[in-house]
Amino acid sequence: MGNPALWIGFNLAVLLLLALDLGVINRRAHEISIRAALVWSAVWVTLSLCFCLWIYSAHGREPALQFLTGYLIEKSLSVDNIFLFVLLFGYFGIAPRYQHRVLYWGILGALVMRGAMIGLGTALISRFEWLLYLFGAFLLFAGARMFFQKDMKPQPERNPLVRAARKLFPVTNEARGQHLLVREEGRWAATPLLLALLVIESTDIAFALDSIPAVFSVTRDPFIVYTSNVCAILGLRAFYFLLAGVLPYFRYLGRGLAAVLVLVGLKMICAKWVDVPTFATLAGVAAMLTIATVASVLAARRESSQKLADTGRGTSA
Repeated sequence: MGNPALWIGFNLAVLLLLALDLGVINRRAHEISIRAALVWSAVWVTLSLCFCLWIYSAHGREPALQFLTGYLIEKSLSVDNIFLFVLLFGYFGIAPRYQHRVLYWGILGALVMRGAMIGLGTALISRFEWLLYLFGAFLLFAGARMFFQKDMKPQPERNPLVRAARKLFPVTNEARGQHLLVREEGRWAATPLLLALLVIESTDIAFALDSIPAVFSVTRDPFIVYTSNVCAILGLRAFYFLLAGVLPYFRYLGRGLAAVLVLVGLKMICAKWVDVPTFATLAGVAAMLTIATVASVLAARRESSQKLADTGRGTSA
């Protein structure tokens, strides 16, 4: 899909949606309700599936399956971003009504960076095909690290961009509305919103190092890789407001994501000798995520029942 018109048309549609989001629908700072997050999550998923149907009708079954598989992989790996957002907003004391604005600019920057990384990755793979094996090995390592690592809190004070911002600007103690920079005592000062945005932008690069090679294991078509990434990222803000409060209950989801990385890493390494159909990859990813989610829900229910039983025994005593 190297037609420039496809790239131009897709990016114009994305920019139009983002302008509509920030300039009209969410122009005023407000806290996103669970109901609104649910509606917008459904809207973004529906738009992505409609785009997948267009790919099917215009280019056939295999590219549509590749897009859907890449979209599911990217969407599932973005859960790690949501964990990070929760911790960062708590660390910087960002009020819920301002979180949408920070995520908006963070995701806009992520689209630009990921587009550049996908373009670079495509160019390198087309010239040095052996890099696919290196990407596969990296995904295996990333999956193993994710499976065994313990929960780690972010340390924004060590982030190079945050340290540079603190040297360039004084930092206000509290947010100043939706502003990233404000004028105080004749000079510019950074707000906590800017520091949170810098951390989000820089850490997204680390997340992209996992997710982009994972989609390259499904397809080498840069348009499919790019559009599946973009469609997943566009719905990330609504996903955050929908899932932020319940993510701690999905205790095994991290291991499910680790298994997904291992699966696509093995597929990338063995692609020369074993031809794994795209549908099989899609089914494998969906199965791993379903198992991790169901196991998490069952464990949470069992723990809740145990607490109720312990409370009942304590009351009767």
